[in-house]
Amino acid sequence: MLKERPVPLQLGNAGAQRAKVDTSYTWLAMYFFLNLSLTIYNKAILSTFHFSFPWTLTGIHTLCSGIGALIMARLGYFTPAKLGERENMVMLMFSFLYTLNIAISNVSLNEVSVAFHQVVRAMTPVFTIAISVAFLAKRYSGKTYLSLLPLLMGVYMATVGDYSYTAMGFFLTVLGTVLAATKTVVTNRIQVGRLQLHPLDLLLRMSPLAFVQTVIFSWMKGELDDVVSFCQTDMSWKLVLALLVNGIIAFFLNYVSFTANKKTSALTMTVAANVKQVLSIVVAVTVFNTTIGFLNGIGIMITLFGGACYSYVEWSEKNQRARPMTPAFPPPSPPGAATLSEKEELLSVRVVN
Repeated sequence: MLKERPVPLQLGNAGAQRAKVDTSYTWLAMYFFLNLSLTIYNKAILSTFHFSFPWTLTGIHTLCSGIGALIMARLGYFTPAKLGERENMVMLMFSFLYTLNIAISNVSLNEVSVAFHQVVRAMTPVFTIAISVAFLAKRYSGKTYLSLLPLLMGVYMATVGDYSYTAMGFFLTVLGTVLAATKTVVTNRIQVGRLQLHPLDLLLRMSPLAFVQTVIFSWMKGELDDVVSFCQTDMSWKLVLALLVNGIIAFFLNYVSFTANKKTSALTMTVAANVKQVLSIVVAVTVFNTTIGFLNGIGIMITLFGGACYSYVEWSEKNQRARPMTPAFPPPSPPGAATLSEKEELLSVRVVN
């Protein structure tokens, strides 16, 4: 007697459940959670251990990201792609773009107020659209443009304050915003374009290069000598552990950020960054007892409303693109085939004796 082959229901259900979890909204939610967690953790390290070395902290993030991606490759979570000389040069330029974006942002903060810096950086979605339209021939609907208006206005109101800046500071802040938009667009193209790198593969190739560049920038700014002096006097095992955990969080944030960028779009990630900026203010109010004004509170609500509007427009347009097109006219019948009306006429004919 033949036995029936078992149907792998559990495997199918597991795949379906995995598909439900592996969505763009899930990755965006993890992006918000890890980004806000890293912001709070950085603030805690700064206030508890007085570790105010931004380049060194960035170097720890890139080093841990590279080590984490290497461990994931050794465990078989992904297979590194084989790249040629041209592709490796692209990785080098991308890592330099990543480091230069941080450098310009740090330098511009010395020339402008924090409020002015945040308002200009909030214009990143606008530059992202301009770059995508000019170089990638992308098109956006009128609803997408309208959904960005409350988002930009909300960030302006949420960060209203002392808008002081110098001419050089204005130039550097705008340049940093353009670089941030370019980095987001390039990140998306590397993962969905011709290279189609796995997010962890991109992190594995970019992080070591960015780490070396970060150390060079730290040495040029004189921060490296200050870090050596700090380690000789104030370094402790608690701080080492805190920095290690900080680097691990940064690794997962980079991985989630790259994956979310791949599953959504460059514009969606810049919009998410704006919403994250406002949520950071909310966290500062609730966790660190930061005081904000009435206009700031209204701006936070408008920004969240703008983010919801953009998400709805993106969701509705995505569903519309996925919906199969219905032809305006029925396809022609094959030769010799009777149409439905002809069949009805044939059936309605009576035989007369």
